[in-house]
Amino acid sequence: MSGICKRLPEWVLDLVLGMVGCLLVAMSVHNFALYADFPMTGFSGIALIFYRLFGLPVGMMTILLNIPVALIAFKLLGRRFFLKSLIMMVVSSLMIDYLAPLFPAYQGDRLLAAICTGVVGGLGYALIFMRGASTGGADFVIMSLKALRPHLSIGTISFAIDLVIVLAGGFLLEDVDGVLYGLIVSYLLAQVIDKVTYRIDQGKTALIVTDRGREVAQAIDREVDRGSTVIEAKGGYQGDQRQLVLCACNNKEMVHIRALAKTVDPKSFVIIMESNEVVGEGFKAS
Repeated sequence: MSGICKRLPEWVLDLVLGMVGCLLVAMSVHNFALYADFPMTGFSGIALIFYRLFGLPVGMMTILLNIPVALIAFKLLGRRFFLKSLIMMVVSSLMIDYLAPLFPAYQGDRLLAAICTGVVGGLGYALIFMRGASTGGADFVIMSLKALRPHLSIGTISFAIDLVIVLAGGFLLEDVDGVLYGLIVSYLLAQVIDKVTYRIDQGKTALIVTDRGREVAQAIDREVDRGSTVIEAKGGYQGDQRQLVLCACNNKEMVHIRALAKTVDPKSFVIIMESNEVVGEGFKAS
């Protein structure tokens, strides 16, 4: 499956994954949140408040709410991101009003509805974020804050913003239980977005302390087709000269690399660490 994705043009992947993400977001709003009657997150949550108070269409209200925020965020986020997000915003909003109603709506237990809303919506948002876009509205705010504060995760920013919207919705609709369910949705959305967005780019990092660094690096390049970096090092106790081979790889390749290091130099010292995100050649594009 990953091989097929690599052969597809970027714009095709953007379109396909974006459409799937929009559909999942639309279903989470219309098929689960709407009928469960609890506060929803993001601008969809604000649109749901208007729907319950005044009967206004959710999708159309989402578009109207997006306009002023989109104009403000345009300069900060850039033209490409803005245009892609604009398309996703319109598509997801239209899907909420016209495509999602074609699927069965869940009208059972509110807790299950909250769980499904968080998981399904989180998957949808993650697919859209991974392709360098958003669904507008609160997402514009989220990605703007992410650009200003890169150390914060998307899920953390999303949870903070959604918390305010959910509490406001619960207060206006006078539904304490709804607030609790809304908080569950917000938490699940944040967790799923972070897990999917960052987990797909996670890998391993091998630190190999050896006397035969160049040979280890050549073996890794030949057998695993991974590049590595050889760093001159010095032992802390005896002060003897060693080499440190640094190699980033995925989980499957790590087993092979560890075996190669021990084959080339049985006395080598191997440290394996988790990498939250690997960016560069052979991994995610920067």
